Amino acid sequence: MTNVVMLHPPRVAKRIAARDLISDGQLAEIRERSPWRGLLMVAHAWGTIIAALALVAIWPNPLTALAAVVIIGSRQLGLAILMHDGAHGCLHPDEPINLRVSQWLCAYPILADTRSYRRYHLKHHAHTQTDLDPDLILSRPFPITPASYRRKFWRDLSGQTGYAQRKAQILNALGPAGRLWAERLTSLWAALGPQLVTNAVLCGLMTVAVGWWAYPLLWIVPNLTWNMVVTRVRNIAEHAVVPDSTDPLRNTRTTLANRFERLILAPYYVNYHLEHHLFFYAPAYHLPKVHGWLMAGPHRDRMEVQRGYWGVLAKATARPADQDKPGEIVNAARRAQAGTDANADRAKAGF
Repeated sequence: MTNVVMLHPPRVAKRIAARDLISDGQLAEIRERSPWRGLLMVAHAWGTIIAALALVAIWPNPLTALAAVVIIGSRQLGLAILMHDGAHGCLHPDEPINLRVSQWLCAYPILADTRSYRRYHLKHHAHTQTDLDPDLILSRPFPITPASYRRKFWRDLSGQTGYAQRKAQILNALGPAGRLWAERLTSLWAALGPQLVTNAVLCGLMTVAVGWWAYPLLWIVPNLTWNMVVTRVRNIAEHAVVPDSTDPLRNTRTTLANRFERLILAPYYVNYHLEHHLFFYAPAYHLPKVHGWLMAGPHRDRMEVQRGYWGVLAKATARPADQDKPGEIVNAARRAQAGTDANADRAKAGF
């Protein structure tokens, strides 16, 4: 299959009607939002995090600490995914409950914000893979060379990407450097107050339960390192090197993930990204069912579906080595400085 790289993508994303893909009965089924399944996914994320913390508390050694960094970093991605479901109103059928759970249990612990994320993310859905897509910057550079990806992987794993993004987020929240510090701290509190409170509570609980070192080693380090690694892989898989940026069945990718990949790369059905774009109002737990319906239908051969993340990474790193050139860390502040409302929302959301 030939990949099409659009240097000048269109400004309007094409659409395909839901009823052209599935029946009215199926459509009604996936619109149903359970009052407990979304909450169970949030409980699962925190249960996994607590289990990783307990592992280190019971058997404190470098191997258990390394395992916990990977597990917790992956679940921090999971919290971002569940926040994303909350941004679509899909965690709970009651919107006030949906928003509170999404904010306090998903977004704030990872220094994000559901409402800001919702504003820019809906623009991504409206303008997928067009030049108005605020996420186009994440997919446009691909394919890259293997050497370029190795550099990105090292920046992610070593914490350079995470540090740059968090630094940019905090500086953006503080406001212009020329202002009085009292004004800058007021601005910081207005932008990140709930996130700071939530992390202070997390720090206190982890200190009491495990030790003073637990929060920096088992929350901050995973967020700045492994979480960045898996977030980049997820971003690549969703929209990079797609066959046709103008086709709604081919400008977004579903990646069929095995159990190990679902554990560390694709929690909470995030790998069914094509189905999510086609039915963005469907809760994540309905997406495997949607995938089965679509694969049994007439559009199966047209859909962009890949088996496994390694295969997607191979496509994304297929540029010849003689075309290699160093890249740069893309952070939220750089997007905010672009001057668009969507990018400012993205910076405020911490992504």
